[in-house]
Amino acid sequence: MYYVYFLLSSINNDLYIGSTENLEVRLKRHNNGKIRSTKAYKPWKLLRYKTYPTRSEAVRMERFYKTHQQKDLLKKRYGVVAKW
Repeated sequence: MYYVYFLLSSINNDLYIGSTENLEVRLKRHNNGKIRSTKAYKPWKLLRYKTYPTRSEAVRMERFYKTHQQKDLLKKRYGVVAKW
C-alpha cells in the first residue's frame, strides 16, 4: 500500500504534499528535520492521507495534487492561510 499525504506546517501554515510507502516513518523524518525541503518549517501535522495500490499511482496523484490549482483548492478546503 502506498500513500499520498498532506502535511500542515506549524511555523508558516503551509501545506506540503508527498507520497510514501511507510507513512509513520515518513512523518517522523519530516518532524526530525531529515527531509531537506521541510526541515525549516517543522513541526508538521498530518492533515489527511489517501491510499493507493501501487507506487506509480501514488506518485501520479501526488503530482496532480501539487499543481498550483489543486494545491490552492486543498488550502481553501483546509482553511490554510500562509503566515508571512
